[in-house]
Amino acid sequence: MSFGILLDDRFLAHHDTGYHPECPERLSAIRMELQDRGLWQRSRVTPGREATLDELTSNHSRAYVEAALERMQRAAGHFDADTFFSTGSREASLLAAGGTVDLVKAVIDRSLDFGLALVRPPGHHATPGRAMGFCIFNNIAIAARAALATGQVERILIYDWDVHHGNGTQDSFWGDDRVLYVSTHQWPFYPGSGLSDETGSGRGAGYTMNFPLPAGAGDDEFCFVMREAILPLAQEYHPDLILVSAGFDAHANDLLGSMRLTEDGYAAMTRVLADAAASLCKGRIAFVLEGGYHIESQARSVAAIVETMLGAQVEIPDGTPRQQHRDVIDRTRMALAHHWKSVF
Repeated sequence: MSFGILLDDRFLAHHDTGYHPECPERLSAIRMELQDRGLWQRSRVTPGREATLDELTSNHSRAYVEAALERMQRAAGHFDADTFFSTGSREASLLAAGGTVDLVKAVIDRSLDFGLALVRPPGHHATPGRAMGFCIFNNIAIAARAALATGQVERILIYDWDVHHGNGTQDSFWGDDRVLYVSTHQWPFYPGSGLSDETGSGRGAGYTMNFPLPAGAGDDEFCFVMREAILPLAQEYHPDLILVSAGFDAHANDLLGSMRLTEDGYAAMTRVLADAAASLCKGRIAFVLEGGYHIESQARSVAAIVETMLGAQVEIPDGTPRQQHRDVIDRTRMALAHHWKSVF
């Protein structure tokens, strides 16, 4: 199986002046784990490519893009309290966005069986008009727009399993029926968006699906959502491409969240998505790194995804979620029941 990994050492030049959980060591640990398991050697590793102004402004306002790029040419600083930039951030953010575009296009034309974009900075909090939540440009949203522009795909499913809601990606496609955005995330939590009744508007009404799960959700809860809601919805929507905002801060060991996912849970969700991609969209699927701040657990989880995509046997948990989580799932289904036959 031919699979691609996007990783560029220039991503490591994006770093804060002091301690920050979104650090270069995240990528170094992933690379080492993949190498130790013999997975790195089996991949086609590609460097980043600077996104063009047209690619960036397909998703972000021109005023924001120009201001952000100009600001990152100066000394290190912060866009907000959470979102830093250093002297290497301008190049890193451009390489991450452009490289993700190219990786996804390679998956679309089947020169790669699947793709894994190990990018920094992450992107799913970056809205069309601002940086926030460690994110500068929205890598997955920019890649989705580039994919649609090829004319080879008309419908894209973006599933975001980061512990934080991807408000930037939701905002990007709020009124667009060409992208079905689905998120499972901790609630209440940063950034404060992603309630069950946030379902899109205009042409995009019904094309946003949020599961704001209380703290403590683990493999059983996430896999229940996959089996009972996301997979039936995907089968009804029938995407031409599946993209995953793959954050790993819902892992039980991650101190930024309070969820209980394990490496086995990430592998199980990957198996469900890979099987859906095989049956619905010619296997077209790519994973784009978002958060994940327990370095060793993130590295093991990424490796579990790759091993699953390469055919490792995976057991899908079939437990029933606790009532507090089941109530959220039911609320989301009710919010979308008049849009989709498969929701109930």
